[in-house]
Amino acid sequence: MQLSKSDWNQNEKDELVLASAKHFTLSCHCSRARLSAIMTREKVMGEAIKLSVSDGFEIGGYRADPEKELRGGVVVIQEIFGVNVHIRDVCERYAALGYRAVAPALYDRYEPGFEIGYSAGDISIGREFKAKANENFDDVLKDVNAAHALAAEAGRVGIIGFCWGGVVTWAAACRLDFQAASSFYGAGIIPMLDGKPNCPTILHFGSKDASIPMDEVEQIAATHPDCPIHIYDAGHGFNCDRRGDYSPHSAAISAMRTIRLFDEQLDQD
Repeated sequence: MQLSKSDWNQNEKDELVLASAKHFTLSCHCSRARLSAIMTREKVMGEAIKLSVSDGFEIGGYRADPEKELRGGVVVIQEIFGVNVHIRDVCERYAALGYRAVAPALYDRYEPGFEIGYSAGDISIGREFKAKANENFDDVLKDVNAAHALAAEAGRVGIIGFCWGGVVTWAAACRLDFQAASSFYGAGIIPMLDGKPNCPTILHFGSKDASIPMDEVEQIAATHPDCPIHIYDAGHGFNCDRRGDYSPHSAAISAMRTIRLFDEQLDQD
């Protein structure tokens, strides 16, 4: 099984030293222009959108498009906090890398425009809406598929998700037509272990994450040995610079691995 600690190999270490910018890194085959763009963190402005779902429902979302080259599409899946400033920022970063990024508002069926922060009260509210969405998980995947349709206009499509979005990403990789998937600290994958991803899929977990015991991570690895699992010396939410468990080191390495996956699987022109 492919379960690794966050001690990266020498090539990854060289890339991290060379290409660290806002804790977003690139693989070594990127162009100098692309490297410069991400290191200076050029702003790619996104916009609020509406997405038409196959069952006739309409949800909101966020979209960011590259200003120049178009390498494919990426669907960005929210945490339990909605399509908030962090998720919009992730969209804009992937757009800066050449991907059309689309984040569907997965709570819009219950609370249109839902968006909160990261306080204890916010977490409680977010969990309530997560429970509602989980009760109607087929609708969640329909909404993800609507985002996929828009992203697919740009080419092959990857998916990335965080927290509850990491679980949705796993389910989408197994049940929808994505070409690559990167799941971050998804607490709730165990009940879905019977599914098999239809695309190259990597998973990221923090060894200090109290919500995801390491024995569960090991179970995922044992059941799906073809899916690389990376473990970081961090807690839950280590990728989000607005959370207490934010870890720049872990965020940088996990981002580099995700970008490499997307570059290899999506940008095939």
